[in-house]
Amino acid sequence: MLRIIVRRIFILIPMLVLLSMISFLIIQLPPGDYLDTYVLNLRNQGLLVDEAEIDRLTARYGLGKPLHMQYFRWMRNFLVNGDLGRSFGSYGSSYNNKPVTDIIAERLPATMIISIVSTIVVWAISIPIGIYSATHQYSLMDYISTFVGFIGLALPNFLFAIIIMWIVFAQTGHAVTGLFSLEYRHVPWSVAKVIDMLKNIWVPVLVLATAGTAGLIRVMRANLLDELNKQYVVTARAKGLSERRLLWKYPVRIAFNPIFSTIGWLLPAIVGGEALVSIILNLQTIGPVLLTAVLRQDMYLAGSIIMILSTLTLIGTLISDIALVWLDPRIRFD
Repeated sequence: MLRIIVRRIFILIPMLVLLSMISFLIIQLPPGDYLDTYVLNLRNQGLLVDEAEIDRLTARYGLGKPLHMQYFRWMRNFLVNGDLGRSFGSYGSSYNNKPVTDIIAERLPATMIISIVSTIVVWAISIPIGIYSATHQYSLMDYISTFVGFIGLALPNFLFAIIIMWIVFAQTGHAVTGLFSLEYRHVPWSVAKVIDMLKNIWVPVLVLATAGTAGLIRVMRANLLDELNKQYVVTARAKGLSERRLLWKYPVRIAFNPIFSTIGWLLPAIVGGEALVSIILNLQTIGPVLLTAVLRQDMYLAGSIIMILSTLTLIGTLISDIALVWLDPRIRFD
């Protein structure tokens, strides 16, 4: 198993290098460079262009030099100083020429909290229901879970968010927007702020978990039904193994394979899928920032977010591979 993990890590390193190159090419896609956009934004706002600042930024990012030298300068700034460049600041004074790392650090905690909690909720609900549906095929609960699953897959998340907001406001008069109430949004973390977050986080978690739960129930049910019909299960039953021990020792473990194999794209999928939900619920997450950065061609910000999310995908894939090797002896044998 250790040999497999080491081999996966060695494969991961060149993938990360290639990923950083692709992200840098994304930054270079629009015509001109960072300084052209920066100067244009200043002039559109009626501000004077500081030539000393232009010279400093040119030296800092190696602008005007060949593309490969700019890439090495960009990566060196990131690895040594944690500098991924600056936002163009073209879509709000709060991001005016702000470092990209600061913008991402400001939004990443809320994104991670919602992502992790949503994943836990999805697994905690869908796995037991999927197992029950497979072991009680064509029962009333099987039909109910199938119906609810189809509804969850068909209902758009942003529409479900609007419905939940309307129901909560109509019943309580409380507008569920953002993760925190107004008095807690810009204060340091405390017990009161955590309690306030728990009062609001259930809405985005419920909305984001709906589609994930619906899809995972279908996956778990289908995989477990396939395993229950295989010869090794029939043989184990014939040898007198109890149904409970048989179910959890063999078929359920194998049915977990597709779930563990999707760990790699859980976070990017939630970040991509929650952009509209975050805009509607006024959540301070990465999704809306990435959407706006792409629309406004804020390429240092967009390229850096894509690189970070893709890096998390590769790391998640490594974790997924390790989990699958531990879970399924057939993979270790191969």
